[in-house]
Amino acid sequence: MTSVKRTITRADILPMEQFKPIRAEKRAEIVALKKNRRVSVGPYATFYFESFATMWMQVHEMLYIEKGGEEQIADELNAYNPLIPKGQDLVATVMFEIDDERRRDTALRLLTGIEKTIYLEIDGARVFARPETDLERTADDGKTSSVHFVHFDLKPGAIAAFKSGSGTAVLGFDHPQYGHMAVIPPAIRQALASDLS
Repeated sequence: MTSVKRTITRADILPMEQFKPIRAEKRAEIVALKKNRRVSVGPYATFYFESFATMWMQVHEMLYIEKGGEEQIADELNAYNPLIPKGQDLVATVMFEIDDERRRDTALRLLTGIEKTIYLEIDGARVFARPETDLERTADDGKTSSVHFVHFDLKPGAIAAFKSGSGTAVLGFDHPQYGHMAVIPPAIRQALASDLS
């Protein structure tokens, strides 16, 4: 059994001259990987479940784009390592994707505190998400961010139930203005099960 990497270290970072020639290939790999790590819930929200591979690519993309060199690496590792599942959790970037700027602004003002209402229900047992504490995602004026980072911290019984594939696994929001939910399809559930010990 191969061990799943849970932390990106300095040793995992490629020099940019090595990354640049393989960038397109790696991006294609990540696009393929993400197909089974994405769940839409309601008309606006999409959950993108993160992994070592998605965060490894994100760190490299940031280094490639910003060209900050060695000084930038520690900051990127500090920013993205918390978003790698550690074996007892699933980690998702939740995005509210609304193309029209006015409609987006109106919708986000109605979704105050939505990050505290996100849940994963496994065979009838509900686990509320723990928002990433990097910064407050709902502004003082009540407008929420269009991007949230959340952890679903799972106890051993929930992990076993999720990995078994039996029953249903549902993602949802318990918010008065966005009470949507969606069943996680079997192929996605199987892919996400690999994040759990």
